[in-house]
Amino acid sequence: MKLFSELLEMIPVRELHGDAAAGVGALTYDSRAAVPGCCFFAVAGTQCDGHDFIPAAVEKGAAAIVCSRLPERLAQGVAYAVVDDPAGAMADMAAAFYGHPSRELKLVGVTGTNGKTTTATLLYDLVRALGHEAGLISTVVYKIGGRTVEATHTTPDSIRLNAMMREMADAGCEYCFMECSSHAIVQERTRGLHFAGGLFSNITHDHLDYHKTFAAYIKAKQRFFDFLPADAFALTNIDDRNGRIMVQNSAARVVAYSLRSMADFRCKIVEQHLDGMLLRIDGREVWVALPGRFNAYNLLAVYGAARLLGFGADEVLRVLSALHSVAGRFEVIRSDDGKTAVVDYAHTPDALENVIRTIEEIRTPEQQLVVVCGCGGDRDRTKRPEMAAIAVKYASTAIFTSDNPRHESPEAILDDMTAGLDPSARFLRIADRAEAIRTAVLLARPGDILLIAGKGHEDYQIIGSTKFPFDDRQQVRKAFGLLNEKPQE
Repeated sequence: MKLFSELLEMIPVRELHGDAAAGVGALTYDSRAAVPGCCFFAVAGTQCDGHDFIPAAVEKGAAAIVCSRLPERLAQGVAYAVVDDPAGAMADMAAAFYGHPSRELKLVGVTGTNGKTTTATLLYDLVRALGHEAGLISTVVYKIGGRTVEATHTTPDSIRLNAMMREMADAGCEYCFMECSSHAIVQERTRGLHFAGGLFSNITHDHLDYHKTFAAYIKAKQRFFDFLPADAFALTNIDDRNGRIMVQNSAARVVAYSLRSMADFRCKIVEQHLDGMLLRIDGREVWVALPGRFNAYNLLAVYGAARLLGFGADEVLRVLSALHSVAGRFEVIRSDDGKTAVVDYAHTPDALENVIRTIEEIRTPEQQLVVVCGCGGDRDRTKRPEMAAIAVKYASTAIFTSDNPRHESPEAILDDMTAGLDPSARFLRIADRAEAIRTAVLLARPGDILLIAGKGHEDYQIIGSTKFPFDDRQQVRKAFGLLNEKPQE
């Protein structure tokens, strides 16, 4: 338990009402999770305002409230702190409540549009293979040492972040690798954390439903590097046109990596296949089990970050050669009759084109490419026609289908995707995703390649507000005749 006054020490408080010496035994921004003796943060979200739930938190026994405006009625025995930014205060107070666990770890944040999950996960796997304990916070999963925790967000809220990092530090973890989403950066979830380094992968159009403009999206990513401390490193991809912009105001030590230009860390693809590629990294050749130019960037970023963390080149390359792809990232499944499916999480135009170009560099002229993809509902609509245009540009046949339609009509989403396509383009519209995958398999001949894009590791499909069981990889295996279970409903 901490005193409310202790947690407020570094917080600019406009007004303080009640007993600042109140004991605080828990933190929450969700009134449903409030317990006696907790501190409730009235954070304004995109759907609702936490100030509306202050009475509910008080009724459940909250001892302290942090808000930007006072409620009409102040409850007896409850302390109220009025601040300009409750979300920022929550991040700083969560760090203090849990004893600043990020200072006990070498914390590396990974940000960018594509490659965050792969890069963070490979860093986690590499460090553990080198004999050091680590934590992982990613889109797919959270890990505390070897223990797996279900992931709910790419970057969880600041209270959960600090709670998990406290568990990591107490479990003997030396490192933590963490995806930092643009939403999390803007919403102050990463505030109050001490980073040993930050890594920029790339930036392309995404999340414009939230950020509204590409410039605002870039600024959100840049903000992460603006707040890195002087003793940290900022590792940036200078082949991306915004790579230098990301770190231009950073106080951290700026280090660059590149496949095309002079940089601190360089890489060249010597040869590649569906099962992997031969790379030359800083003059040394290494075979890796991950194919594609985009993975060459991911692996070079992992190599650079590991070197900056103090690991030797030879030991890093030795472990890189033994690492495998992350679930749902260019995951290859082969049928008994010679068809090959690639399941990938690519859900942005740039990511989809990167994956398709990788396949294009590998496939022979005789091999057809069938692409299955869709776009999520209640999300950025501007990328829908771009995704469709990319698919028909490269595919022998493109099949447009549902992703996570959420509260939108699947057919309306398909209308957005196909609106600008030439009528002569080779594509099908099949809203049922399972049927789309089965059709792709039927269209493919032995030796052909299928790309099932958009959902990757996800084992669900969101229709309305409900998550229904659905796994692209399982659907492919069933269509290939590798499983005997009935198709998922």
